[in-house]
Amino acid sequence: MREILHIQGGQCGNQIGAKFWEVVCAEHSIDVTGKYTGDSKLQLERINVYYNEASDGRFVPRAVLMDLEPGTMDSLRSGAYGQIFRPDNFVYGQGGAGNNWAKGHYTEGAELIDSVLDVVRKEAENWDCLQGFQVCPSLGGGTGSGMETLLISKIREEYPDRMMMTFSVFPSPKVSDTVVEPYNATLSVHQLVENADECMVLDNEALYDICFKTLKLTTPSFEERMVNVQNKNPSYFVEWIPNNVKSTVCDIPPTGLKMASTFIGNSTSIQEMFRRVSEQFTAMFSRKAFLHWYTGEGMDEMEFTEAEKNMNDLVSEYQQYQDATADEEGEYEEEEEGEY
Repeated sequence: MREILHIQGGQCGNQIGAKFWEVVCAEHSIDVTGKYTGDSKLQLERINVYYNEASDGRFVPRAVLMDLEPGTMDSLRSGAYGQIFRPDNFVYGQGGAGNNWAKGHYTEGAELIDSVLDVVRKEAENWDCLQGFQVCPSLGGGTGSGMETLLISKIREEYPDRMMMTFSVFPSPKVSDTVVEPYNATLSVHQLVENADECMVLDNEALYDICFKTLKLTTPSFEERMVNVQNKNPSYFVEWIPNNVKSTVCDIPPTGLKMASTFIGNSTSIQEMFRRVSEQFTAMFSRKAFLHWYTGEGMDEMEFTEAEKNMNDLVSEYQQYQDATADEEGEYEEEEEGEY
């Protein structure tokens, strides 16, 4: 594994990023000044994936931090690990996106995008072998959805042979009261389908339900949602793909825990979340609700129509594989009955 550039943007993306760097620093025993304080060589293994070692021995995160308003950047700088980041890698505007995808993608974000790309280039040019990019966007806001999808498309043009991976937070009305989130999310998926190699979907509604129903937290905080998630739902695997699970065991537990497990899967059940967002999108778009906020920034209604079609096509594709699974299981049962 070689160098990975981490990009975080918007309020939610930067909050996730801040927690990510706290965890990675703890794993490698990097203190708040960037100094290594551990006593095991194991903690220095693959440290160059996420860190660049400076001439004074400090480890600097390979990270670009951006937003369309300064508030989040100020909070990060004043946080516990705010001093370990390269100061030039904070890129921010003054206006904000106002939860509007069009502002992040076409107006406010478009004005700032060249500055962000300059930082990305400087980082990439200093490395031996850039493996790819990992981006943390929230698809409900304006910066995370609009500007980060613009950035992803620009990076894809400039680095077409490098991996692009996103950790995308999908919105839910249970968690936020921003009414245009389905617009922002659907327009973002329209872009991610074209420009991302891999999307790790973080469903805010599922995270909230886990905290509320399983962990009995009445008002889950951000940290509780992202760190103390415990999912008790069982996993489902079809019988006709017996070897589709890859597993590995590491005998060194994460810092602060006795043990931990992680599951990453691509399941047809993900279509339910896409369908939920699509239905919310259609309910508003059919009435042209709040559309003037977007057309006022230069967007055309045709973009909404295309994004809606892309989302429906995505749902249909997953449904196609789910139906194929059901057909195969039916044939398998008929064969068993015939044997008796």
